[in-house]
Amino acid sequence: MAKIVIIGAGSHSFSKNLITDILFYPELRDSTISLMDVAQEPLDLITAFARNLVKQNGLNTKIESTTDRRVALTGADYVFVTIKVGGSQPSKLDKDITAKYGIDEAVGDTTGPGGVFYAARHIPAILDICRDMEELCPDAWLLNYTNPMAMITWAVNDYTKIKNVGLCHSIPHTSTTLAAYIGAPYAETSYWVAGINHMAWFLEFKWNGRDAYPLLREKFKNPAVYEDMNAHWAGPDVVRAEIFKAFGYFVTESSRHMSEYVPYFRKRPELIGKFKLGNFGKFAAEAREQERKDQDAEMKRLTTAKNLPIKHSSEYGSIIIHSLETGAPSRINGNVINKGLITNLPKGCCVEVPCLVDREGIHPCYVGGLPPQLAALNRTEINVHELAVRGILEKDKTKMFQAILLDPLTGAVLTIDETRRVVDEMFKAGAKYLKGYK
Repeated sequence: MAKIVIIGAGSHSFSKNLITDILFYPELRDSTISLMDVAQEPLDLITAFARNLVKQNGLNTKIESTTDRRVALTGADYVFVTIKVGGSQPSKLDKDITAKYGIDEAVGDTTGPGGVFYAARHIPAILDICRDMEELCPDAWLLNYTNPMAMITWAVNDYTKIKNVGLCHSIPHTSTTLAAYIGAPYAETSYWVAGINHMAWFLEFKWNGRDAYPLLREKFKNPAVYEDMNAHWAGPDVVRAEIFKAFGYFVTESSRHMSEYVPYFRKRPELIGKFKLGNFGKFAAEAREQERKDQDAEMKRLTTAKNLPIKHSSEYGSIIIHSLETGAPSRINGNVINKGLITNLPKGCCVEVPCLVDREGIHPCYVGGLPPQLAALNRTEINVHELAVRGILEKDKTKMFQAILLDPLTGAVLTIDETRRVVDEMFKAGAKYLKGYK
């Protein structure tokens, strides 16, 4: 059976879901799951959990564990990547610098100055993984969950020969949110979504085959529907409601993330409160640290816990493997290169589109042209992607600077000279990971 590798397996919550999802399918339970991480302690924890899950359910799954990437990749059929180069510290330095200049980045790992420098740390690392794959498992699929999704996918396709798809959970999460907003059982809803990662659009949203957008618009006349902190998985949804009302379609990523992609919501401190975006500075860092500690404690408990259930999450990864292995068809949304799939977005950029999956592979679906206002929003972000990818692969500081100049939020806050100072400081702070730039 298949050899399935998880690189960055020490990311406990994510890896736990991936492993459980794989074992959910009887046809995949004779697979080898090879867990790899550079950090031994978190690797040992996730390995103990996996072996406990396999043993309790009487499965034949083989669990391997190694800190040697090449050992893990040898003979692999599927390679998940979920890594964070340098841990949290480099991103914290980036956010401290941008905050000093007045750019309040909510997350800072997919767009804006933080996203471009996050890409600069992660694209070389993932290309190194791909080069090992070209040698050790050239026919394997790379299933990437690492951000920034669009920039990484673009680089992998332009600079390697590895079959790959970028995967994100924002579409399934948002689809459940939309169903809840209109009071529909999720199983009775359907959708057609396309655009770019974190800014894809529900071009169709239906309830029992009928257009549900009129009902959603009616619901959103009452702000209480989307302002409630507990309304859905990502808290208050004011930003997405504003985008929906202004541009006519619902966007896939959370309000917190979406607020970074456009210039309307974070350019002045008072807007953070107006749009219910919260305080994501020191509080957020403390919350993330506490979350990490809680996840570690939970993983320690699960290594010896009894009666562990095998329940599928909403992640696409195992669904893809099941279809490729068995031929049972499925449909997911994947990040792929635009080869005429979305006709009014640039050829060769990374787009997020519906994909059919079967034994023969992953087949991206033709979408055609997006509504022009949506394509315009996407193209603005794609400009950043292209210059960043070129700058990172060519080790060109000027292109990196120009990519950040084109970021809408940065442009709403800073002058050209101020942006240059931000970029210079971020290069200096991240010098350990940014060798060879000129």
